[in-house]
Amino acid sequence: MANMGDLLWSPSEEMAADANITSFIAWLNERGHSFGTYEDVRRWSADDIAGFWEAIWQYFGVASPTPYDCVLRQAKMPGAEWFPGARVNYIQTLLSKGDGSKTAIHAAGEEGPAQKISWAELKDQVCKGATSLRELGIGPGDRVVSYMPNIPEAAIAFFAAASIGAIWSSCSPDFGSASVIDRFGQITPKLMFATDSYRYGGKDFDRRAEVRAMAEALPSLQHVVHVKGSSPSFSGEPVTASAIAWESLTCRDEVKDFRFEDTRFDHPLWIVYSSGTTGLPKPFVHGHGGVLLEALKFTHFHLNLKPSSCMFYFTTTGWVMWNILLSGLVAGAAVVLYDGNPMAPKEDRLWELASETGMTLFGASPTFLNGQMKAGIHPNKLYDMSMMDSILLGGSPVMPEHMEWCFENLRRDIWVTSQSGGTDVASAFVGGMPTLPVHAGEIQTRCLGVDVHSFDDNGNAIIGEVGELVVSKPMPSMPLYFWNDEGGRRYYESYFDTYEGHWRHGDYFKVNERGGCFILGRSDSTLNRYGVRIGTAEIYRTIEGLDEIEDSIIVNLDLPGGNFFMPLFVTMKKGSALTDQVKQKINKALREKYSPRHVPDRIYEIEAVPYTLTGKKMEVPVRKILLGVAPEKAASRDAMSNPQAIDYFIEFARTQTEYSTAAA
Repeated sequence: MANMGDLLWSPSEEMAADANITSFIAWLNERGHSFGTYEDVRRWSADDIAGFWEAIWQYFGVASPTPYDCVLRQAKMPGAEWFPGARVNYIQTLLSKGDGSKTAIHAAGEEGPAQKISWAELKDQVCKGATSLRELGIGPGDRVVSYMPNIPEAAIAFFAAASIGAIWSSCSPDFGSASVIDRFGQITPKLMFATDSYRYGGKDFDRRAEVRAMAEALPSLQHVVHVKGSSPSFSGEPVTASAIAWESLTCRDEVKDFRFEDTRFDHPLWIVYSSGTTGLPKPFVHGHGGVLLEALKFTHFHLNLKPSSCMFYFTTTGWVMWNILLSGLVAGAAVVLYDGNPMAPKEDRLWELASETGMTLFGASPTFLNGQMKAGIHPNKLYDMSMMDSILLGGSPVMPEHMEWCFENLRRDIWVTSQSGGTDVASAFVGGMPTLPVHAGEIQTRCLGVDVHSFDDNGNAIIGEVGELVVSKPMPSMPLYFWNDEGGRRYYESYFDTYEGHWRHGDYFKVNERGGCFILGRSDSTLNRYGVRIGTAEIYRTIEGLDEIEDSIIVNLDLPGGNFFMPLFVTMKKGSALTDQVKQKINKALREKYSPRHVPDRIYEIEAVPYTLTGKKMEVPVRKILLGVAPEKAASRDAMSNPQAIDYFIEFARTQTEYSTAAA
């Protein structure tokens, strides 16, 4: 068994020489630099961010019909302005990276072989769909939303909308209508793509009632496009009375001389969401140019994708990893879309798909690997894993045993990388590098162009100690703004009110002396479930609307081995008891209104929720206490309105330490 920090892997001379970063360093040195190592380049990229991002622009030959006035007009945060004057369309660049009969997208479900879509077919479908959208009156700045599974139609719809300057936003169909309305209701969409059903774990789920509820709650909608789902029994009638069939948008004559919208560098590309502890989910707006530059950097250097690569990450359309997965096309690589349960109809389904499609990069969470370990799956004894040269693990801390499992059950020489970033920036702060060694339990390095540090409470950068993850200089893919955030107040309060001029992300973070990185869970009260951030506000709105519940508090605990335990604590109204029926009612409400990820692992009855003197639920102190932090260090009784309420959690932590067993 490897110990934390043990050297597990080093790149071969051949792999290091062939890595995309090696070519980039040589290109930089030809232009006056004298970089010898990756760390030399990384340090320069963080110190001289304008010089680095201009180098990315030039190295990848980003084209603009108009010149940019400068690289970075204002370097402060928030408010940085990148490449003013430039005009780029992310989709136009993405679709230019491949051609002809080569496969661009593999798409599969729980059963049957993968569908293949060539680059030529993809471009044809996008141009047809985009032309139909224009004929429906969709134009630059209009919001186009999606309620579709991870199927090719979702990718085609996204590309079609963004290619004409419309702003894309997506939720997956496992979200209940209330959760979707919380998101889409903020951005007044003009058109919605919607499925009638999706399949998970061998079962079809009817979503027609959910779609109708959304359509009724979104008065801005002018069009609904019906995309047939997994079950023929659900697709006999349209999802709404006036819905347009998907086929009517794409079954038309070839579109010749298609015109991509000439979008500014900072023209909005998509809106993605991350929930907080108060209010509605935060709608992040990212721009065409920032996403493009970040995608070029990340896919080529930190994922080492090439035109011969085939990238997969298990995700749904409601998570930013879906957007990042599709960005693999920017490197000319193929991508694999999977719709369904990753362990159905058999536990080795994804490895079967990996062998079939020739995946070179496999992406999933440590939680998925835990399931494989428990099931006794050995992929290399079942399937041909010879094409797979890297595995990307994300969503929760990666332990030494996860890395060891990959070497033993996939390939001895596989590059095991862990990455961590956020929906907020649609990329990673720390990640992989194919020319660096892999140490057990560590993320290899800080990413290029990201001035990321661990800060102590006084705002000092620290090494070898746990602090707050802070980014000290702007990134092109940081949000342009939050939608409907007049004056940028909510954006500022979310990231910049702790360390003036620095982005505080809300993760505990450590960098060791050799540059290895560790993400150690959330430092704020946001819940992180399998890599998807959930705001406690959504849960409280649902629970405290039930007749039996007086108050509640919920936390999520990151446990060893990539496991989680999310307990919910409730106080009951007078005359009510926390029966099994009430627990089922709570879980049902959360599952139906939001998603299965919102359902707690256990529900406990308490006498009182602990509050601060200013009336805030003490989620962070409770979580710290349950994770073993000394109570006097986790919470100040003098700052509490009801100090006795914390005693329950101190006793809970003392007597119920087997959280992983309780969660099972």
